[in-house]
Amino acid sequence: MNSFVFYLLMGAPQGAEGAPGAGGFMTFLPFIAIIAIFYFLIIRPQNKKQKETQKMLSALKKGDRVVTIGGIHGTITSVRDQSVVVKVDDTTKIEFSRSAISSIVTVAKEEKSDSKEKDDEQETEAPGDEDKK
Repeated sequence: MNSFVFYLLMGAPQGAEGAPGAGGFMTFLPFIAIIAIFYFLIIRPQNKKQKETQKMLSALKKGDRVVTIGGIHGTITSVRDQSVVVKVDDTTKIEFSRSAISSIVTVAKEEKSDSKEKDDEQETEAPGDEDKK
């Protein structure tokens, strides 16, 4: 097995008969393998992560709890084209570039959909069900 791997890495022996172009291909095979390994282990996952980050940044909305790249936790109070305003405590609001948002901790709930769900739950309950709980 080791001799096979050695043969692949080193190419055909000097005195071997065969096609003259085969030795040139075998010489470049390790370089092609290294490029493939770099692509699948480094470049492709990085591109995938970058797409996910762009998707997350474009989905930012008012009420989301976020963490910045500097570690500041807060709630988004305003969203602009290139920046967001984050409320850190009751009186402090800080404006950040969208790219400074590291992650979304909690996604804001839509109030209209929550109130509709509560109304639907109340309508489906029978009047006698309250005593059984």
